Amino acid sequence: MSLNAVRPWKNIYRRKSRKIMVGNVPVGGDAPIAVQTMTNTDSGDASATLKQVFDCAEAGADIVRVSCPDEAATKALKTVCRESPVPIVADIHFHYKRAIEAAEAGAGCLRINPGNIGDEKRVREVISAARDNGCSIRIGVNAGSLERDLLEKYGEPCPDAMVESALDHIRILQDNDFHEFKISVKASDVFLSAAAYQGIADATDAPIHLGITEAGSLNAGTVKSAVGLGNLLWMGIGDTLRVSLSADPVEEVRVGYEILKSLGLRHRGVNIISCPSCARQGFDVIKTVEILEERLAHIKTPMSLSIIGCVVNGPGEALMTDVGFTGGGAGSGMVYLAGKQSHKLSNAQMIDHIVEQVEERAARIDAEEVPAAAE
Repeated sequence: MSLNAVRPWKNIYRRKSRKIMVGNVPVGGDAPIAVQTMTNTDSGDASATLKQVFDCAEAGADIVRVSCPDEAATKALKTVCRESPVPIVADIHFHYKRAIEAAEAGAGCLRINPGNIGDEKRVREVISAARDNGCSIRIGVNAGSLERDLLEKYGEPCPDAMVESALDHIRILQDNDFHEFKISVKASDVFLSAAAYQGIADATDAPIHLGITEAGSLNAGTVKSAVGLGNLLWMGIGDTLRVSLSADPVEEVRVGYEILKSLGLRHRGVNIISCPSCARQGFDVIKTVEILEERLAHIKTPMSLSIIGCVVNGPGEALMTDVGFTGGGAGSGMVYLAGKQSHKLSNAQMIDHIVEQVEERAARIDAEEVPAAAE
């Protein structure tokens, strides 16, 4: 029996949405919430862009977005789409012809901003290209680029204006019998984003792409995104997400997974539960966790690891994790395996031993899952 079955307060009931495809990745419906990021290389440099795409995919990105500001970018996109291990979303602003070129280049999805893509005739041409090439579309409403008439109507960017913009452009797609689309209503303000997302979630069954745009640096942006996206996800809103950071795109993927892991919505890699450390610690907790994060970054198998400096909370935490180490005295601590006390170990041997235990457990779990997957 799932632990959530006996702990109903841990369940998140996701909003029901239509399922669409972004390349070979399902988005919406009962599909896992997809983690996205965006490259920051010169999009005209296919080699540099592909390297970053591969790095992001290795970190767990399900989908990667590539900006297409000019013809050089859409020309290179053909190579990127052909060789990428994950579907590529072409990011289009201002030039609707770039969207058509991107669809023809093999993009899995076209991200268009209704505030700057042009009139309905141009949008219809983009729809036609998407349909002909098997692309989905993301309508990307952004508080910073709302249509002029909506700004005049509402006086400033606000949730109602963003929702109206989104619905206006949904209507254009639906009037053209195109339904393979998802929607986002992003702002850099957490309150504005959350209210807009709640409004659009009530107004349509389209899959929703979450994001707090221009969230900031790695540290500040992580906190801002965790607050904004975490609350929406907790309410069951969101089918795919991107954490927008002024940082390496790989960090965006890592933070995205950590947000989902904290809510039990995705499980990938080692979830380290560690104490903040204090004078009671039997070893250097902060340094140990830092080293373990680096040495266990290659593990993709979902697993929990507790690293607790003393016996106050250590044994209790270790009982709920796959592998654990609790600090004791005289330079040694206790190793826990599968939630049970196993053996004592010196602090000096701890890191290598913990890495070994996690890798062995991951190998066993992976081996057990292979036959099931083959069936």
